[in-house]
Amino acid sequence: MSADKTAVISDIHANLEALDAVLADGARRGARRIICLGDVVGYGPNPAECLDRARDFAVNLMGNHEEAVLKGAYGFNPIARSAIEWTRDQLRPRWHSPRDKRDRWEFMKSFALKHQEGDVLYVHGSPRDPTTEYILRTDVEDCFGDPPAKIRDIFALIPGLCFVGHSHFPGVITQDCEFRAPREIAERFVPAPGTKAIVNVGSVGQPRDGDVRACYVLFDGGAVEYVRVAYDVERTISKIRAIPELPARSAERLRFGT
Repeated sequence: MSADKTAVISDIHANLEALDAVLADGARRGARRIICLGDVVGYGPNPAECLDRARDFAVNLMGNHEEAVLKGAYGFNPIARSAIEWTRDQLRPRWHSPRDKRDRWEFMKSFALKHQEGDVLYVHGSPRDPTTEYILRTDVEDCFGDPPAKIRDIFALIPGLCFVGHSHFPGVITQDCEFRAPREIAERFVPAPGTKAIVNVGSVGQPRDGDVRACYVLFDGGAVEYVRVAYDVERTISKIRAIPELPARSAERLRFGT
């Protein structure tokens, strides 16, 4: 097992306060590099600043919000669509835009759909559909006997561990068709040799599991450790409220982690 730790993060959603808190916490805990599973932008007030932080990450993957900013917000709810449209207006360069804005746009376009290191796969949504398919707790909650076809298909595409984000709900789905929330496994998961598992790393900038703190994982090549980090939620809420184009719901939900 490697002693080096990787911080695996996802769904920052332009929440600079949460991102900076996670980066500082990861550094204190010995994270040597950062892999981001996508959705650096969307919902929040600081897309440019968060993208600039992401330049220092080892890997950046394409999330559905980056894809929507670049190509169009199809199939999104009104709250997400409004934020995407505002984010696009903030980021998209015009002919007279400064070089840093053009470079930031090109940087976002360069995000990969998947990343694999040995038998570990990293993706935003799902190996079947990297940016848009959700892998949810409900996919295995009514599992009796054989896993449902969706889960069987996904596990067939996984070499070993698969880190995902997208749903904002942290937890592990095992090959025996169980979902284990972080609190149910004492915030730590160690896969048995030769087994497969799907690890949802939760959300840095918009948690939805009832815990307002930012969520990410540390991975040392063997064990997965869930970490929660407090940040200045009220500051982020105030910044969203100050932007008329961003729906108030994007701010209020941060206070409750929903």
